[in-house]
Amino acid sequence: MYPKDSHPRPHRRTPLTTAALLAAGAALLAGCGSGGPSTGAAPPKAGCPAALARAGAAVARAEHPDPAWHGPTTGPAAVPGKSIVYVAQTMTNPGVAGVAQGLEEGAKAIGWQVRVIDGDGTPAGIQAALSQAITLRPSGIVIGGFDPQLTSQQMARAEAAHIPVIGWHAVGTPGPSARPKLFTNVTTKVEDVARISADWIIARSAGDAGVVLFTDDSIPFAKNKAELIREQLATCSGVRLLSYENIPIPDAASRTAQAVSSLLARFQGEWTYSAAINDLYFADAAPALRAAGKPGSGPPMNIGAGDGDPSAFQRINSKQFQAATVPEPLNQQGWQIVDEFNRAFAGRPASGYVAPVHIATADNSDGATSWDPSGYREGYRRIWAG
Repeated sequence: MYPKDSHPRPHRRTPLTTAALLAAGAALLAGCGSGGPSTGAAPPKAGCPAALARAGAAVARAEHPDPAWHGPTTGPAAVPGKSIVYVAQTMTNPGVAGVAQGLEEGAKAIGWQVRVIDGDGTPAGIQAALSQAITLRPSGIVIGGFDPQLTSQQMARAEAAHIPVIGWHAVGTPGPSARPKLFTNVTTKVEDVARISADWIIARSAGDAGVVLFTDDSIPFAKNKAELIREQLATCSGVRLLSYENIPIPDAASRTAQAVSSLLARFQGEWTYSAAINDLYFADAAPALRAAGKPGSGPPMNIGAGDGDPSAFQRINSKQFQAATVPEPLNQQGWQIVDEFNRAFAGRPASGYVAPVHIATADNSDGATSWDPSGYREGYRRIWAG
């Protein structure tokens, strides 16, 4: 994350891969089956020209390196003297920590105090952290990356104390929630993340891919994301799902490498692409791929439908066993949480803003280690200035 407005601005350019994908899609629409695309790319084995053209257009939009800010432009002026407690699932989770940093930055800009309490990644730790937060009687509490059902008693206490609660990745959909009671939940739409992850594979492969999908079915949110990815991949008949790998995230470090070795032996060159519900699977897959002599730039070409943590960007930028990620704008979401609380304190409804999906690649990230779009700091400061 970059402090204040000092973060580098990406160059405004369309990645070459996107242009090639769009050209290939157009050529397929013009004459699929009657000669290959004029771009020189190999024609796909399967005929899915409509799906390929749609996927190529969606990927081109999502890969744009510096989209304009389309967040809220109106809202209440800053309500002074507020305090926020951020209850983190665990600060070792880069997504949770990235939002905490953005929250602290945004709170400083509006003139509020923030305290972070780490739940240490265990149910007991999270329950104790939220209990401590309520005891502090802050103006507002953030549920940082955990299911509020784990803390139903504490959530009831917060509601009884009239402390507004905002979630980050707390429930499966963005916006207000009645049960659990959240003023709003800040997240991208899982449907959009899943769809664009699959579209990247369809477009990047020109409609011809053998895919392995890594997920954790013990987490309903993750299972739903994986099913949505599978459904979108199926819109192109030339994209084949070779294997659905259900590896619980706590076991990823111990099980992923063995699974990758088995998959390589089973599918060999047929395995050309991978998708995962979280980038961390590729950190664990990299040693096995390297040991098998696979090039860091692929195949398989790997995309993470996850938070876009710094290690994922490092793998992408160095072309080491990950080609793309669909990152959350973590710092921006921290600022959004501040703005949503300001609306709650002023008696206004939630903004309804949902960040659009973005695909980060080596071609459009300019060496950054996070997705930090431009414009939101200035936009929120204008609102809070009144």
